[in-house]
Amino acid sequence: MTTLVLVRRFLTDYVRNPVNLLLLAVVPAVFVVVAGGALADFARLLGGPDGPAVQTATAGWAAAFLAGIAMYFQIATTCNTDRRVVIAGLPASRLALARLLTGGCLALLAATIALVALVARIGIDAPVRTVAGTLMFAVIYVAIGALVGSVVRNPVNGSVIVLFVWIVDVFFGPAMGAADRIAIRGLPTHFVTLWMVDTPSGHSGRIDDLGWALTWTVAAVVAAWALAAARTRTAHRSRRRGHPGSIITQAAAASQAAWRDARRNPVLWVLFVVVPVVFILGVYGVTPERPITLILDEQGRRIAETTSLVDLHGATMAPTAIASLAALLGLFTVLDSRDGDRRAALAGLRPGALLSARLGVLTLSALAATAVALATTALVFDAAAWPTYAAANILIAITYGLIGALLAPIFGRVGGVFIAFLLPFLDIGIVQNPMLQPEPTTWSKLLPGYGGSRVLLDGALTQSFDELVPLLMGLGWLTAIAVAVVLTYRRASRPVNTRQANA
Repeated sequence: MTTLVLVRRFLTDYVRNPVNLLLLAVVPAVFVVVAGGALADFARLLGGPDGPAVQTATAGWAAAFLAGIAMYFQIATTCNTDRRVVIAGLPASRLALARLLTGGCLALLAATIALVALVARIGIDAPVRTVAGTLMFAVIYVAIGALVGSVVRNPVNGSVIVLFVWIVDVFFGPAMGAADRIAIRGLPTHFVTLWMVDTPSGHSGRIDDLGWALTWTVAAVVAAWALAAARTRTAHRSRRRGHPGSIITQAAAASQAAWRDARRNPVLWVLFVVVPVVFILGVYGVTPERPITLILDEQGRRIAETTSLVDLHGATMAPTAIASLAALLGLFTVLDSRDGDRRAALAGLRPGALLSARLGVLTLSALAATAVALATTALVFDAAAWPTYAAANILIAITYGLIGALLAPIFGRVGGVFIAFLLPFLDIGIVQNPMLQPEPTTWSKLLPGYGGSRVLLDGALTQSFDELVPLLMGLGWLTAIAVAVVLTYRRASRPVNTRQANA
């Protein structure tokens, strides 16, 4: 009975933020309805199964994405509260069970909405496989979110790790390429995907694909329960925060404190290396060698440029990885510092100095991720004009870093992570993707990634620079977002006037 009461309380706390409920509808709509067709085309380019199978799998991907991120914050942000509850007398195992049951409810809700979106998109030909597979996707990622949340408390690190696992699982999995590659057999939903889309693996041994899928699901839940229970018994050192102490002096002190705070998070820097390296080098293992034709501008005229699909995929993977990392970094750079910066402003530190420090750290971090991505790209791809190609990646990185900072005060942690991933995924990964859109569409020109993406392709494939208008559009987006960040931050960090509050 106590467990059910806790589950009800945990769910009430989750739905208290209306953004969380909104995203339960938005995320499946994006993956299944909006991007389903594009993902099916993308899979076909990479040698994966035909369209309907991939579109069926998008329901599982959407449910997994929702469940994993939601469960991560259920576990990672409640450790101190849960430890006090255990100290008060509730068994740790029962509290962990309540958390996982809460995740199960969220998984069921996410799977239901994803399936409704799938029915609206293409219908369901095999209801048992589709429904059960989508549920297994969600449950496995509830477990993954709980596992990461139990050991990684920092929200930047944790959310990036969950997204990293999900992206590797989806975009290197059997639905996006050949199902018999040995390297992908250990992915969390490898067998779930194969069984769900009715593509027998041929390498499952004595246990069939369904058996392995169920084994993965049960093992993930058991491991998550054990770690979720253990986390309430382990003391964690509290994190210290730097307190910043004339505009130049304050800006220098605030920058030093912000940089010190960033250096205390070594896992973030590891992720800045691992994420671009894995995704950029990984595409060369999954992309077939075939020609692809694009429409480009060269010396003032439109030309049809034919290049290798492998090279194009590698060249465009760098900005996708960079944009996602920068958006998440911008989100948490502002979100996690908001309360401390408000206190510092109340103590007399200028908001301009505070914001300069935060944006300085954000810019340097985005540049570091860009440098790693460019160095990795240089190992496998030779851009026609490296300065142009590098400048385009930097433009995309800083633009999406500022977008992440703008999302923080609007959507909060959970909703902010969803939006910080969805925006670059749709913009850079789908709408601006030259493998799916050989020529820019009207829709693509309205998004912030258009300018940077066109300049990037120009630098990657042509010797002359012919994308002045897109560059100006990209710089216009950057300026407008920067102004919005400044105005939003000043409002969010403004000290509360006690006299007005008591009036």
